[in-house]
Amino acid sequence: MARTALTGPDIVTRGLAGNRLGVPSVVFFGVAGAAPLTVILGSIPTIYAVVGNTAVPLVYFVAALILSLFTVGFVAMSRHIVNSGAFYSYISHGLGRVIGVAAAFIALPAYAAMQIGLFGLFGVVASGIMETAAGVKVSWFPCALVAWLLVAVLGTLWVDLSGKVLAVLLTVEILIVLIYDAVMLAHPFHGHVDLAPLAPAQLLTPEVAAMLVLAISGFVGFEATVVLSEEAKDPKKTIGRATHWAVLLPGLLCGVSAWAMAVSAGSANIVQSSKDNTTDLVFQLAGPYVPTALVDIGYVLLLTSVFAALLAFHTAVTRYQFALGRERVLPRLWGVAHPRTGAPLAGSITQSVLALGVLVVYYLTKTDPLVHLFAWLTVAGGLGVLILMWATSLAVVGFFVRRRRKENVWRARIAPLLAFLLLTAVLGATIIGLGELLQVDAGSPFNWLFTTVYAVCATFGVGYALIMRGARPDVYAGIGRGTEGFVVPESVFGRPAHLHKVTADVAHHA
Repeated sequence: MARTALTGPDIVTRGLAGNRLGVPSVVFFGVAGAAPLTVILGSIPTIYAVVGNTAVPLVYFVAALILSLFTVGFVAMSRHIVNSGAFYSYISHGLGRVIGVAAAFIALPAYAAMQIGLFGLFGVVASGIMETAAGVKVSWFPCALVAWLLVAVLGTLWVDLSGKVLAVLLTVEILIVLIYDAVMLAHPFHGHVDLAPLAPAQLLTPEVAAMLVLAISGFVGFEATVVLSEEAKDPKKTIGRATHWAVLLPGLLCGVSAWAMAVSAGSANIVQSSKDNTTDLVFQLAGPYVPTALVDIGYVLLLTSVFAALLAFHTAVTRYQFALGRERVLPRLWGVAHPRTGAPLAGSITQSVLALGVLVVYYLTKTDPLVHLFAWLTVAGGLGVLILMWATSLAVVGFFVRRRRKENVWRARIAPLLAFLLLTAVLGATIIGLGELLQVDAGSPFNWLFTTVYAVCATFGVGYALIMRGARPDVYAGIGRGTEGFVVPESVFGRPAHLHKVTADVAHHA
């Protein structure tokens, strides 16, 4: 076979439905993962109450700044590599195939844990709404099963259908947040708009490190825009624009909302108010000045916000499985897309079955769905994603140093290196303070268990990659490149699977 010339970015052979998503749809997937209303109604009052510091608004702005630095290099790489494997693919290109496989085996449990944990929150919130609105007492489990069924079905359909669902949910969600913020700012404590929570000097307090860890964990999900690159219209432009917006929108919404709460309650009172009304603080502050219907809508939108995040994380983890299956890191079945919808069918079914199994276990063992399912699994998943972001920042630098692709020094060197240094500090603080995030005793094994699990997963990935390098060199050559030395057909459902051998030169170049 004649040597094949490769030009342009590393756009892999596709089985997913291409040319489906524009910038707005991809933004909605990224913002949905961050679940801004869930963060505003739950996380921000919790940080005020637990940490006892009024610098929360500033911390969210700083967190958005750090992640914006990360996004600069992340987006620069997305213009050269279009692959649904995202972190796994980028790390493979920048730090080598062995480290890339290690990253893959961190990404799979991290995103799966994030998604499954959210079912606990959905079940509890839905159960509470049904009891309050209709006087019907229903366990969290059947409520979570309804969400599970909807996500399982949508996960096997067209990705742009999920995008439209998210667009409707998030547009209304953002609108209600803006209304609440406007009302709280229009009714400041004692008629005075307090600027004290925005004073930069507060960033010098010792609690800021812990607050920054909590704030950054609230952004997890924005980076999922890149897993949709193969399904986007003009991915070299769409993904970059969407990813920047997916950081800025949650950052602005959360920072402004945190300040609006402090203005309405008063900076001297916001900590105590949060302790007294952690889950209802916004409704307590804005409720007296808006129609009751807007408060009721807020509770419902909290539920839809969680559902949107469930759908976004399901989409992310299934695309990772697809990328790994296509490259034969996972069995080939996981690298096949549905012939009509373009959805990664095996990945979607796998994630749905795994989620159902975990939910059944939690229900049968009567384990607290809010603490041990939602809080623990989302914290554990967030730790995994943070590890991936940290490694990807360094991978961006390595990629542009090794490949000498055309990017300016800010995007290719300075911004990703700064992001790496800042994320190193945040990751270190997260690992050290993980027990506090989980709210377990100092002697609890959960202080180190999740970190150890990721270390074991990464070690397994390294060993697996080394085995592939010796036993399956053709597969090893395609790690992170979207091919194992074969051009994968669009689908193997209902049609012959004609595979065409690609030369070793092409595999090496990729």
